[in-house]
Amino acid sequence: MADDQQKRCFVVMGFGTKTDFATGRKLDLNKSYRLLIKPVVEAKGLACVRADEIVYTGSIDVQMYMELLNADVVIADISTANPNALYELGVRHALRPRTTIVISENKMPYPFDLNHIKITSYAHLGDAIDYEEVERFRKVLTETLDDVLHIDEPDSPVYTFLQLDPPSLREQIAHAVEEKKRAIEAADESYINPKTLAVITEDAEEALAKNDFITAKALFNSALLIGKTEDDQNKMGVNRYLVHRLALATYKAKLPDEVTALYDALKLLLDIDLSHTNDTETVALAGAIEKRLYENKQGEEHLSAGILYYQRGYYLLNNRYHGINLAFMLDYRAQSSLCTTKDERIADLVNAKRIRKEVLLMCDKDWEQIKARQESAAMKDGLQRNDAYSLSQNKADKEQLFWILINRAEANFGLGDMDAYQKAVDDAGKMEHDEWMMDSLQEQIEKLKKMIQNQQLIEEEH
Repeated sequence: MADDQQKRCFVVMGFGTKTDFATGRKLDLNKSYRLLIKPVVEAKGLACVRADEIVYTGSIDVQMYMELLNADVVIADISTANPNALYELGVRHALRPRTTIVISENKMPYPFDLNHIKITSYAHLGDAIDYEEVERFRKVLTETLDDVLHIDEPDSPVYTFLQLDPPSLREQIAHAVEEKKRAIEAADESYINPKTLAVITEDAEEALAKNDFITAKALFNSALLIGKTEDDQNKMGVNRYLVHRLALATYKAKLPDEVTALYDALKLLLDIDLSHTNDTETVALAGAIEKRLYENKQGEEHLSAGILYYQRGYYLLNNRYHGINLAFMLDYRAQSSLCTTKDERIADLVNAKRIRKEVLLMCDKDWEQIKARQESAAMKDGLQRNDAYSLSQNKADKEQLFWILINRAEANFGLGDMDAYQKAVDDAGKMEHDEWMMDSLQEQIEKLKKMIQNQQLIEEEH
C-alpha cells in the first residue's frame, strides 16, 4: 500500500488506439503510457494514475478536476491533438502554476497557442515504439521530472504572464472525507476494490485476442457504462475507442445471428458520426461490416457503402489493409448491377489490379522496416536480456510479418501470379500463427476464385 505522504502524478492522455488526424496514422497510446511514462514516474517514487485507472464513485468530472487541482505532478500527452487532453491541460495550467509536464509524439503539429510551451517529444511508430527510443525518452522524462519537482519557476503560461495566486480547495473537508473512507475500508475486511476502466478494458482486449467475442462484448459494454448517469445511459459518445471496440466485438460475436449482429455493430458506429469521421480504424471496421452485409445478400447498397469506407481509409492512411480490401470490393462491384456498362466493369477491374500492385510495394516497405528493427543492436540486446518490452515487440513484429505474407499472397492471386502467391502462402505457413489467421486468407481466395470464374463467363458472353 502506498505511503500516505507519497506524491501523486496524474497523467492526462487518451487510452487505447487513437487516430492522429493530421497524419492519418493510428497510435497505441497504451504503449506510450506503459512504456514511456508509468515506469519513470513510479521509479521516482510517485504514485502514477491515468483517468481510466480511477475507481469512480461519483461524478467523473468532479474526480477529474480534483486530480487536476491536487496532483503533485501532471503529465499531459497531447498526441493526436486529443481535445479532452488539450482541455484538461488548459484546466491544469489555470489551477496550478507549476509541476505540469507536456509531452507529445514528434509528428504532431503544435497549435499556435502551444508554441511557447515546452513540449517534450518522443518518436511513436504507430503500433510500436523503438526500444532505443524507449530508453532515450525515459532518461529525458526522468530529468524533466527532477526539474519540475525541485524548481519553483512557473511552467503555466497563465501564471507566467498574469502572475495570479492559485486557488485553494477546502482542504479540511477533503481530508475528513478521505479519513472516513479509510476508516470504512479498515473496518470492512471484505471490502473489494471495484475494477477500474483500465482493468475492464484490458480484460476485454484479452478476450478479443482469444476470439472470445461474447465476453469481449459484455466487457466493452460495461466499460462504456462506467461513470454514466441514468439520464445518459444510451449516449455512446463518451469514448470513441470503446464504441469502436464494442462494435467489433458485436460484429464478431454474431448474436443472436450474424446479420442482426452486423446491423447492431453498424448502428454503434453510426452513433459516433460514421458519415463524417476520418478515423481510419472506424471506417475500416465499417467497410468490413458493409462487406459482410453484402455477402449476406442484404443489398448492393452495402457494396457501395463498403467501397466508400475502404476508399476513405485507403486514401487517408494508404496502407496494406485498406488497399487489399478495396481491391477486393472493386472486383465485387465489377460483377454487380452497379456497373451498367462494359467500360465501368473494366475500370473497376483495372483499378483493382493497380491497387494490388501498390499493396505489394507497401508489403516490401513494411517488411524491410520490421526486419531492420528486428536486426537492430538494441532489439538483439533486449532479447538477449529477456527484456519484457523487447520480447513483446518481437512477438508483435512476427505477427505483422505473417500478415504481410498474407497480403502478398492475396495481392498476387488477384494479379494472377500463382508462383508468387504460392511462395507467400508457403512462407506464411512456416511462421507461428493461429489456425484462423490462415483460414481468413483461404476464405478470401475462395471468393476471389469465384469472382475470376464469373468474370471469365461475363467476357465470354460479350
